[in-house]
Amino acid sequence: MFVGNLPYSMDDSKLGELFKQFGNVEKAKIITDRDSGRSKGFGFVTMNDDEARKAIAGLSEKEFDGRAIKVNEARPKEDRPRRDNFRRDNNSRR
Repeated sequence: MFVGNLPYSMDDSKLGELFKQFGNVEKAKIITDRDSGRSKGFGFVTMNDDEARKAIAGLSEKEFDGRAIKVNEARPKEDRPRRDNFRRDNNSRR
């Protein structure tokens, strides 16, 4: 699952604990900036399908540390629209 709008203070273990109430968390990973090591405010959680559906329903848009977190099924990178195409198109108009 993709988990977005996370507080920057969130770490892997806190993320796992948040989702543990819905079942066994196989993996919880906060994505960090490779240069600074600072959280990018999103992460990924791996659970079995039934538990993941419960977690999505139970946590999406719930407030955590003052932020309404976003939880949905993660999509493979190739299924997402490419942002650099948008930038390239905008830059070519200037």
